[in-house]
Amino acid sequence: MTESEVRFGEWVAVRRHGARVAELVLDRPKAMNAISTEMAGNVAAACAALAADRTVSVVVLTSTHERAFCVGADLKERNSFTDADLGRQRPHTRAAYTSVLELPMPSIAAVHGFALGGGFELALSCDVIVADATAVVGLPEVSVGVIPGGGGTQLLPRRVGAARAAALRCSARRVAAVEAGARGLGDVLAAAGVARADALALAERMAANSPVGLRAAKRALRLGHGLDLRAGLDVEDAAWRTVAFSGDRAEGVAAFNEKRTPDWPGE
Repeated sequence: MTESEVRFGEWVAVRRHGARVAELVLDRPKAMNAISTEMAGNVAAACAALAADRTVSVVVLTSTHERAFCVGADLKERNSFTDADLGRQRPHTRAAYTSVLELPMPSIAAVHGFALGGGFELALSCDVIVADATAVVGLPEVSVGVIPGGGGTQLLPRRVGAARAAALRCSARRVAAVEAGARGLGDVLAAAGVARADALALAERMAANSPVGLRAAKRALRLGHGLDLRAGLDVEDAAWRTVAFSGDRAEGVAAFNEKRTPDWPGE
């Protein structure tokens, strides 16, 4: 049940579901959520608020458009840009993608319809992608004379390997849901029209766990990825120490022994 909504500019909203789940909503339906300079700022502002909110355990990224998650950069806006305009825009768009990637709590993208270019990069910036049967993903930037600039060249190969990422990125090919799932471009395949519902249900299951533990586990996964084993285990140990002496650990152990549901202090 949605309890409240806060708007960040005209095109982005944050909705709360229960005590610990937040929905980050892309709401520019007339442009299929194409990311303009203004919308990029809205996304970054919403993510900054979410990152600072210790009551949020899981974020679900969704779209209000019935046929698209997000079609990437606003090319109509860019068509009027000079080189100087494009250079001035870059910090704003980069901040939007980075703000999703660096959310300290687990994040889930609920993808339906088109998730292309920067739209797919927003999904890749999340920890889990739930895609429904209508989803179509791709990184078509080379077809308009640029390259992915929202993390796609780095995030996609971490999911599927360098060769598969190169094939997708350099062909600008669009991939439909079933193939996307088989190739690791998504994590959970949902029936048509239920990506958002399934993502919110998954978020609720995650959010039942320790908020401190969820953030520490994400930090260990992100910081340890790509390191050699010994360095990765050091990252894990540092993250373990942040939860081992926390109120959440004490409550979790007590609740287990008392056979009751934990009442997480979140600290």
